[in-house]
Amino acid sequence: MSAVVAMRLPVSVDLGGFIGLLTRLQVPHRVTESAGEQLLWVAAEPVAEQVRSLYQQYPQGDGGELQSVRAQNPAGSFFDRLRATPMTAALLLATLLVALVTWGGSNLQTVSWFSFLEFTQQGDYLYFRPLSESLAEGQWWRLVSPALLHFGVLRLAMNSLWCWGLGRRIELRQGALSLLLLLLFYSLMSDLTQYFWGGPGLFGGLSGVLYGLLGHCWIYQKLAPAPVYRLPPGVVWLMLIWLLICMTGIFELVQLAAIANGAHVGGLLAGCLTGLIGGALARRRQ
Repeated sequence: MSAVVAMRLPVSVDLGGFIGLLTRLQVPHRVTESAGEQLLWVAAEPVAEQVRSLYQQYPQGDGGELQSVRAQNPAGSFFDRLRATPMTAALLLATLLVALVTWGGSNLQTVSWFSFLEFTQQGDYLYFRPLSESLAEGQWWRLVSPALLHFGVLRLAMNSLWCWGLGRRIELRQGALSLLLLLLFYSLMSDLTQYFWGGPGLFGGLSGVLYGLLGHCWIYQKLAPAPVYRLPPGVVWLMLIWLLICMTGIFELVQLAAIANGAHVGGLLAGCLTGLIGGALARRRQ
């Protein structure tokens, strides 16, 4: 099958960014010049149609955006996907290890290593140590480590699935370091909010962080639309409605579970803030 011309453009048009995009997407192509025009050649007419459509959307390239979309759904194995998002994988691994060490939150002695407030157990009661004393001894990890704690396999599984879906989006779009900084920030804000919201107590889980990731993707997408941040229809509203239901206290009333509503609210607000800042900066660069 002979090559076909996908586009003819004046030589004054800079194709550097778009050619870089085609290279990252592994689209075979070549560029020639003839009679004052640039000719972009591809393997076949169906490919040419896709290239023309792509050029209409990204004439200057995409800044790595579409490469991220490809990486989000790579054709390789599950381990290839893990390698594409090492920070998300590391978070899930750390969460699993903490769950094993604490026996899913049932071993209170090891739970105390990761809880926001250090505590001791005497009979049926927990006695919490002031946070200031723990921080004075250098136990700064307590400000963020409760995110790794989970009380029950179901919560661990659900939070891990959400983390896999949302964390990878941000890591693919903004990089592993950005995701790490966001995770630490969301953990800190959700833990502090829960502490001041509910007072001294035992809480943990990734749900506050996940609301942060959700808020970040939500607001970022509104300001600087990116395919990798495009969430399935209704996801944001479903999570917001769930948050409101939890805040009614119905689960505590029927003694099904204790919900860290402060962590959810703090994480969501923190995520919306970072999404607003990140989205605004990305929009200025477009």
